[in-house]
Amino acid sequence: MRILITNDDGINAPGLEVLHTIATDLAGASGEVWTVAPAFEQSGVGHCISYTHPTMISEFGRRRFAAEGSPADCVIAALHDVMKDSPPDLILSGVNKGNNSAENTLYSGTIGAAIEAAIQGLPAIALSQYYGPGNIALRNQFEAAATHGADVIRKILAAPGAFDSHPYKLFYNVNFPPVPAAAVKGTRAVAQGFREGGTGMGMKADIAPNGRKFLWITGAPQNVPSGEDTDATANLDGFVSVTPMRADLTAYDRLQTLKDAIE
Repeated sequence: MRILITNDDGINAPGLEVLHTIATDLAGASGEVWTVAPAFEQSGVGHCISYTHPTMISEFGRRRFAAEGSPADCVIAALHDVMKDSPPDLILSGVNKGNNSAENTLYSGTIGAAIEAAIQGLPAIALSQYYGPGNIALRNQFEAAATHGADVIRKILAAPGAFDSHPYKLFYNVNFPPVPAAAVKGTRAVAQGFREGGTGMGMKADIAPNGRKFLWITGAPQNVPSGEDTDATANLDGFVSVTPMRADLTAYDRLQTLKDAIE
């Protein structure tokens, strides 16, 4: 198996090293693991692409490249330049430092890479490691992902119709719980949740020494459940969450009502 890995934390992020180990396990002795990752951290850029300026790409080693762009840029660069003569069989994004459960999914560059891979017609899985009191002090905070990652991916790949022929192809969002590897209770297929009362980004103003005003993005509490049978709730309960997703944003539950109203 030929696997492409990327992330949004940057080429030197420890989570990317964890993902390389996972991918190497999956690829097998005769497989290949290629890395095309952002030269610098790109957290929170979502599915952004560098449409208005070029992206410089540099070779850091054998099958290892850094691009001055977003995670989605990295996927495009890999498919149409770096690996254009030998495309990957699978694209993995992560392992993100912090969860991409619930509403975090919508901001995530890790997810953005998986979206771009799916749009390009390739199987893709995004992986993220939840942080919390149970693992923040561990020597290896990615322990749960490192231990269980390859097995979870194999289960996804073995599922019937894992990557269908729908125009907006399936991709998967995997989040590992904020606990040591030995404390992981299992894996749950769940929906994307929403953290009621603890959601959304804010702004904090600060005045620089030169008198100029700057605004800093502030996050929301992460230890908030997201509803029954959803990702953040499963993670906080000690389970790996797996959520099947598509990039189709149509609200199908409202489509007929809208047709009746405006047509």
